[in-house]
Amino acid sequence: MTTETVRPTGTAIGKVAGAPPAAVGVLRLGRPFLALLARDMRVLRRDLVSFVLRSGTQPLLFVFVFAYVMPKTQGTSGASATPGGLSFATVLVPGMVASAVMLQGIMSVSTPLVMELSYTREIEDRVLAPLPLWMLGLSKILAGAVQGCVAGLVVLPCVLLVHAPGQAPHISLAHWPAALGVLVLAAVLMAGLGLLFGTVVEPRKLSTLFTVMMVPITMLGCVYYPWASLNQVGWLQWLVLANPLVYVSEALRTAFIPGVPHLPVWAFMSVLTVGTALVCAVSIRTLQRRLTA
Repeated sequence: MTTETVRPTGTAIGKVAGAPPAAVGVLRLGRPFLALLARDMRVLRRDLVSFVLRSGTQPLLFVFVFAYVMPKTQGTSGASATPGGLSFATVLVPGMVASAVMLQGIMSVSTPLVMELSYTREIEDRVLAPLPLWMLGLSKILAGAVQGCVAGLVVLPCVLLVHAPGQAPHISLAHWPAALGVLVLAAVLMAGLGLLFGTVVEPRKLSTLFTVMMVPITMLGCVYYPWASLNQVGWLQWLVLANPLVYVSEALRTAFIPGVPHLPVWAFMSVLTVGTALVCAVSIRTLQRRLTA
């Protein structure tokens, strides 16, 4: 005669411990979910130096050339880049932060996910976790969003400190809670896009996608100029509204440089809230279909 050990269900545990079943269910899902996030954060902490180099090298070089080298070589003294008389370094600050959040948020999710789905098959280990598949996708998005936020915070002092004499950016930190909220929303949006790209794009085409897509998105994402300055090219001013980076750049520019003409607040906040929710829902659904196919 054999003795069989039966694991108590969540409801049974709740009755024994005196806790409501709903609370026990939350704990049962929350612990493995936090364990997945902790694993990703440990990888980020272990590779922190390379992460900082990846996030800060390109923006630092760009700011060094355009805010330090060019003013030095051309003998300019803070020539205005906008009708408000702002220096180019001032315009660059929110744009460079937005660009860093976009690149790191998308690539930190899409590139590892493509490898996990094709080469390493590491995703199979994550699927074995006692979690619904939608929470697996959510953990990917949150981990990518954390990396996007960290990238933006790494780039911010670079673009604030690197400039030629007379080219110091004039940034207001009076609205820092709004800037922080935009940073978080933007990071979640870009991580959601990274999850979507990682699930629908074939591994051999991912590098081509980034090469073809990222350059136009960055150049036409109002990173180097305010959206209002495109009024001289009316068709382009409306065309770039299809670019999600435009709304991130304009939202950060509104928080850091309140006096610069910008998109209406309702416009970029609608995209950053509703758009983020839709992108995350679609990307999680796409991942579920990919894993159950």
